[in-house]
Amino acid sequence: MTQPPSQPPQGPPPGGFGPPPETPQGVPQGPPQGSPYGASPYGTSPYGDPPPLPPAPPTPQPGYGYPQQPGPYAQPGPYGAQSGPYAQQPAAYGAAPTPGYGYPDRQPPQFPGAPVPPPPSRSPFKGRPALMLGAAVAALLVIGGTVYAVTSGGGDDDKPVAGGSEAGPDLSAPASGPADTGKSDDDAGGGAAGADSDDLNKGRKAGESKVLWSKDAPDAPASGADANGMWITDKVAVKAAYKEVFAFGVGNGDVAWGPITFPQKICAVTPQKSADDKIVVAYMSGASERAKCNKLQVLDLNTGAKGWSAEVADGALFDSALSVELTLTGTTLMVGRSQSGTAYDLNTGAKLFDKVKYGAACFPAAFAGGARLIVVSSCGASTSTEHDEVQELDPRTGAARWTRPIPKGWAVGRTYSVDPVVLYLTNEDKKSWNISTLKDDGSFRSEVSVDESFAPVCGWAILERDLQGCQGVATDTDTLYLPTKATSGAGEIVAIDLATGKAKWRVKSPAEESMLPLKVESGALIAYVEPSYDAGGQVVSIPVTGSGHTPTTLLKNPTAAADVENGFYSKEYDWVDGRFYLSTTRLSGRDDQKEKLMLAFGK
Repeated sequence: MTQPPSQPPQGPPPGGFGPPPETPQGVPQGPPQGSPYGASPYGTSPYGDPPPLPPAPPTPQPGYGYPQQPGPYAQPGPYGAQSGPYAQQPAAYGAAPTPGYGYPDRQPPQFPGAPVPPPPSRSPFKGRPALMLGAAVAALLVIGGTVYAVTSGGGDDDKPVAGGSEAGPDLSAPASGPADTGKSDDDAGGGAAGADSDDLNKGRKAGESKVLWSKDAPDAPASGADANGMWITDKVAVKAAYKEVFAFGVGNGDVAWGPITFPQKICAVTPQKSADDKIVVAYMSGASERAKCNKLQVLDLNTGAKGWSAEVADGALFDSALSVELTLTGTTLMVGRSQSGTAYDLNTGAKLFDKVKYGAACFPAAFAGGARLIVVSSCGASTSTEHDEVQELDPRTGAARWTRPIPKGWAVGRTYSVDPVVLYLTNEDKKSWNISTLKDDGSFRSEVSVDESFAPVCGWAILERDLQGCQGVATDTDTLYLPTKATSGAGEIVAIDLATGKAKWRVKSPAEESMLPLKVESGALIAYVEPSYDAGGQVVSIPVTGSGHTPTTLLKNPTAAADVENGFYSKEYDWVDGRFYLSTTRLSGRDDQKEKLMLAFGK
């Protein structure tokens, strides 16, 4: 198994976008699972609170491995009066809601193999947080607020741990461009991270893929910087980091345009790209502590051309744009503030609608986009009727197509999918979690009832909910694909029937490392097998129908590149047109060694 690093990058992982490694032995187990949507067939959970948080792990090596983090709790569901019988580790992805309304702040779940938390600041996890409650949360905060503690950026590799669903309630120095290491250059050193593509392919064995190109990370402040956002088109691979956006040719890594440098650091991006390959970037209004994340810029991924720009206004009292979240649904850009959201036309910049307080003091707390526009609102804060509500909005008018109240005590932490709608919920009082699916009209469909510890890779979200901050989870119309945490052997991917919440089939990783679902395409599940210190990662294809689900290797990354591939403190990845792309989501800011920004693998 991969060994933990010794020194994590400074600062938390990027917040707002963006999924963990294996949970160390002795970490607290996830909360029991419960069902929030109706009576569950499972009896009341016999499990109590999770065990105390173990001692902090040793300091990891800089740039390698995943920091260790505690595990989440077992899962009771929020939609049923009865609790399920399975007490496992919940998908450690519960994002803390914005303070001031809704549920009290809490630590996001931790994921196996997650990076060790850096000093206080934003968490640099790999994106695999685990929900820690009570004393555990306090301990994490003291450690330094990362995914082990509280993190919100660069934690792509942190994988949240989840157990089977149970019955729950009813329903600022300027950055420099990255060095091009696509060609051999004796001066391009800097340790493993500075190795060029030729070195990374040295001694390549028969059957191994190759590093098509690699890029070194740009300079960043000593405290570190976020690098959230990676988008792939048929022409370019685009990456955001600190104050800049870079574009490289997909096949050769040549600079396609830019880089584009913003006056201040990038603070939010749209995780999605539009059908015509546009994205939106938000950057800070200044460098002071009072600066806001309110400057918007539309970019064309293929050309680097800038579209319209705008400044996000504050909402009502206590509803500021100190931080925002961005999401795209069709040609609608939704900008979420702390207690409201504003939608714009992506092509013209025209304002479409505001999503503001409604009903019994319901404040929009987080948005998720893609095929559908979903909003989670916090209602009746600090009252006896306090609860969350989930709505699907018409992306052009803002009208609610349906509203689904979440039972009191349950909070929506993540959306594993918006089409179909798959929710990850937590119950702080019961120390429980639940994964539930809704129908197209918002009514309850099913809840996961698999006795398992799942481990998607989720980023930290402490001061806001990062609904779409998980990787390592995939869905199609009828199935949810979740990875299990690998502790003493190969991990698995479990295919869960969304009609029943039960396992349809499961398949083991072809290596001793975790195997993470990426996407479903052409009737197959594409998954990434993580690297070890002596072997590169793999991209595999798994048939989703029929009786056989044996993984077929699409790419087997070179052994010479294993250290670099395994060395990202936090990362995001994608598989497009037969190429595998890997990039960091957090820059360490260290001057004593170079670090990689991005790698591309292919045949």
